[in-house]
Amino acid sequence: MVRKSILLLLSIISFQTFALTQVTATVDKNPVTLKESLILTVTADDDVDANALNTAPLAKDFIVGRTSVSTQTSMINFKTSRTTKWQTVLIPRREGIIELPSLTVEDKSTAPISLTVLSANDPSASTQRDVFIEADVSDREVYVQQMLTLTVKLYFAAELKRGSLTEPELTGATIAQVGKDLEEEAIINGRRYRVIQRTFSITPHESGDFVLKSPMFSGEIMVQSARRSNFLSFGETKAISVLGDEIPLTVKSMPANYASHWLPSELITLHQEWQPANGEYKVGEPITRTITLTATGVGEEQLPELSLALPQGLKVYPDQQSAHSTVSNGRFVSQTVNNFAIVASKPGEFTLPAVEVPWWNTVTNRQEVASLPAQTMTILPSEIAEPRSYNPEPSPQASESATDSISTPETIVIEQASWLQWLFLALWLLTAVAWITTEWLRRKKQPGSVKPSTVVGQSHLALIAACKQNNGKEALSLLVPWFNQLMQSSNTKVAQNGGKSSDKNEAKTLHDVKVLSKDEALVSAIDELQSYYFSKDSAKSNQQSSWQGQRLLAAIADTAKNMKKMKSSINLSLNPTQ
Repeated sequence: MVRKSILLLLSIISFQTFALTQVTATVDKNPVTLKESLILTVTADDDVDANALNTAPLAKDFIVGRTSVSTQTSMINFKTSRTTKWQTVLIPRREGIIELPSLTVEDKSTAPISLTVLSANDPSASTQRDVFIEADVSDREVYVQQMLTLTVKLYFAAELKRGSLTEPELTGATIAQVGKDLEEEAIINGRRYRVIQRTFSITPHESGDFVLKSPMFSGEIMVQSARRSNFLSFGETKAISVLGDEIPLTVKSMPANYASHWLPSELITLHQEWQPANGEYKVGEPITRTITLTATGVGEEQLPELSLALPQGLKVYPDQQSAHSTVSNGRFVSQTVNNFAIVASKPGEFTLPAVEVPWWNTVTNRQEVASLPAQTMTILPSEIAEPRSYNPEPSPQASESATDSISTPETIVIEQASWLQWLFLALWLLTAVAWITTEWLRRKKQPGSVKPSTVVGQSHLALIAACKQNNGKEALSLLVPWFNQLMQSSNTKVAQNGGKSSDKNEAKTLHDVKVLSKDEALVSAIDELQSYYFSKDSAKSNQQSSWQGQRLLAAIADTAKNMKKMKSSINLSLNPTQ
């Protein structure tokens, strides 16, 4: 009986010893700077469930980050104590005095904390900031599909242990990092900071007013502690998060009176170079014309492909267009280089028409045309050997035929020029065939290659599904790859080029799809889809009704059917019956 009483007494004492009696809350800094994180620590004097703390009341005035939980048991002079500790990263949403509300763990609550949040421009805030972010955009008011750049700079004065930077967020936009991170140092208010700069390109696809959310940095920094020993000491770290300012943006719709390929930019230029540079051009000798198109605030995929219309007597052989982009002085600059080989089949003067690229000037808000003016070039006859090397010396009896001997060199010039021309063309064709064969063998060896028919089926089904679901944005992204794969599958390139494939028939934009398809129903359906998302009143109409995909669905079905008919006619023309 005595034994049972002792055990009961011990159990009661044990229960009372480890019962939860107090919950406290502290912050690691007060005051704190806006957009800078602080750490809230909640401590319970017992071993309680890790999910016992509810941080939902904090979401009103703070961005609530990750929460870590730890438990500790210690014994001093045979007295055992247990604690449970929660540490939560918080970022204030506004300036001023913010009260951290009381938090409850089981039946115990913390006392509220009055927190002072300083502006980032406050002089006293500079001593508080170990890490902060600055974000800036190239433009705050742009047109739809006009590219802007976001420059993000991360400053940190403490030693960084680890960390990561999220991407910015903008509704209805394409965002991509440009280039690699840049590092430098800066001294602010006498304090040295290490600076990491990252640049993003942002292309909005919808018009309206939006808010660009800057990236957030989350990581750990090294902290100094008086408890650390100088011998075999281990670095202590502290979790930290910082958030950049939100940036308001206005995206304007495409002007209603603009009818060309939509190309919004601050500046479009055309530049050309000729080889030979001395301007002496001869029959049968290749002439290289290089045209460089440069645009500001436009992605390289938005730049149109250039073509040349030449008069009779000149042949043009375009090379594959090369493109690249970069960031210069905070502006995104794209450039395409177009090489054209021109060969003359006869001498004379030829007038080359002007090369024009219409575009929308986002600075003056009006349509302009970048152009290279029409120019006249003189083609000289090709050089030949002396006439006597081709004609025997006339006899005295044939002196009366002097007129015939005078006309003979003229005939030799023409034959020699034709021979050089065909030689050049033959060599060029052999080079092209060798390149195509090598490329075909390389692609054939690549693992996981997909047959065109399979890819066409996948793209076709995906586009049909987007139309049936009335998903216009998905349809916009699928139209170009669907059309290119349909062209490849139907051998349309072969028919249009007399048996030789050409990249000129590959669509790179929706404008190319409309031009190459020559299908009025498909063109009308694409115009309707683009008008719904990019027209001046698209934002208002989108609120009243949704895009319907039946018309585009019928158009792509007719286009696919016409391609099959064209394929049948091509097969008949290439394999005639005997």
